[in-house]
Amino acid sequence: MTSHSIGDKSGEASVLLMHSEDLLNWSREKSLWPLTFGLACCAIEMMGAMASNYDLERFGIFPRPSPRQSDIMIVSGTVTYKMADRIRRLYEQMAEPRYVISMGSCSNCGGPYWQHGYHVVKGVDRIIPVDVYVPGCPPRPEALIDGFLKLQEKIRTEHPLSEKSERMKE
Repeated sequence: MTSHSIGDKSGEASVLLMHSEDLLNWSREKSLWPLTFGLACCAIEMMGAMASNYDLERFGIFPRPSPRQSDIMIVSGTVTYKMADRIRRLYEQMAEPRYVISMGSCSNCGGPYWQHGYHVVKGVDRIIPVDVYVPGCPPRPEALIDGFLKLQEKIRTEHPLSEKSERMKE
């Protein structure tokens, strides 16, 4: 019998030990599937971040057209009261755990429109809970990538199994 190093490709099985929560968080943070909900000019920057120059797929971020396949909603642009019901409905159709990224000044706080218009919501956080805010008007693709990295940090520190057991006790 000879000892094999980690880099040796002998074909023998190896064992990796880790906590199940760490494995679950690792798999969730490396496969984020956003529901792209572009409402205004910020959507162009979101599309640019998903294109070949920035390539969000290298982070495991793959956009999905259906809320039932998504775990992140990116709200980019001006949220009006007419769209608020639709945003809430799409959010409720997403499976748990679900996250929200608010992208741009208009979705963060109403932008320049809320002062002069009665139809603009003063932030998407009045409709659904927001996990990460991406500032700017419109924010650059690098800012959206930074928002995704912050969301991955948040997912990495969660304790989904212990939180689930606490919810089941109630």
